Amino acid sequence: MSTSAALRRTALYESHKRLGGKIVDFHGWELPVQFESIMREHEATRHRCGLFDVSHMGQVFVTGPDALAFLQKVNANDIARVKPGRAIYSHLPNEQGGVVDDVIISCLAKDRYLVVVNAATADKDFAWFQKHAKGFDAELENKSDQYGMIAVQGPRAADVAGLVAPEAPGLPRFGALERDLCGQRGFITRTGYTGEDGFEFIASNEIVARVWEDLLAKGRSFGAQPCGLGARDTLRLEAGYLLYGQDIDEGLTTYEADYGWVVKLDKGDFIGRDALKKQKAEGIKRKLTGIRLLERGVPRAGAPVMIDGKEAGKLCSATFSPSLRAGIGTGYLDRPDLAPGTKCGVMLHGREIPAEIVKTPFYASPNLKKGA
Repeated sequence: MSTSAALRRTALYESHKRLGGKIVDFHGWELPVQFESIMREHEATRHRCGLFDVSHMGQVFVTGPDALAFLQKVNANDIARVKPGRAIYSHLPNEQGGVVDDVIISCLAKDRYLVVVNAATADKDFAWFQKHAKGFDAELENKSDQYGMIAVQGPRAADVAGLVAPEAPGLPRFGALERDLCGQRGFITRTGYTGEDGFEFIASNEIVARVWEDLLAKGRSFGAQPCGLGARDTLRLEAGYLLYGQDIDEGLTTYEADYGWVVKLDKGDFIGRDALKKQKAEGIKRKLTGIRLLERGVPRAGAPVMIDGKEAGKLCSATFSPSLRAGIGTGYLDRPDLAPGTKCGVMLHGREIPAEIVKTPFYASPNLKKGA
């Protein structure tokens, strides 16, 4: 548990306080869990636009003639597919195939990349990069302390982003651009982690609060409102997105997380390739599986999942889904062959609640084009 003296604050902290945000400790950062309510902020993002402070995320720049070769070595995905102006989601595997972190990599130029890493792993990731960069003509810069980051999410996200950056709506899904923001160099990507259309504004700490206030003030006409970590979690779980440290870690592989599409075994050698190739050939013994309650209840992380009267695993992420009006969760079950519709149970308060295995994502937004 972090002590209050050790907690870090983003450049938007004072704005959150003025807006009435309920501040909590999130991996050592003081961040708002909600402003109005988790339910209303969830609905605002699904139907209009939500603004999220994700400034705790880290930014690592990789530049130089061997930037691509280095990123190919440390990533499971094929970074060579990412041309300037585009971005890609990837996993950083260790030698055993476990996940060091999940990241989003933007190609800013032929030999210049921006890697967005998770808050709790920023320093660990940078140390991992440094360890494996020997022999490569590539420069690594950890600028996580210099930048803030704002996520603009929802079906009206393009409208809101366009009010501050007219070029933003023209970005393709998983597009990236570098431009001035309030007179300083910044970056805009179009990725999202809510299952809706989304833009990320990455700006220096000196001006990120101005960008936040600008987006909020101009975006009001499109229903934009500030949202906290609570809605971010319900949104990402409905969309089937992973939370590092909860759903994946260094002891769990990409295949076990049911994210095998991230692994490109045919791209050439990379860290963990042999272990992942072997696991794919032999098959996995556990798999991150979607579960939906068939009765009222709010499942929680750590709740046992029962199959035929025996515990098959525990939930990693779980919540009440505002969109589905049902309890949902994911957990690693020792029955990777379970088909959607298979009946199971979730232990809550000493009682087994009827549930069933479901395919993820739990919720597919009608606002986001299929395959986008």
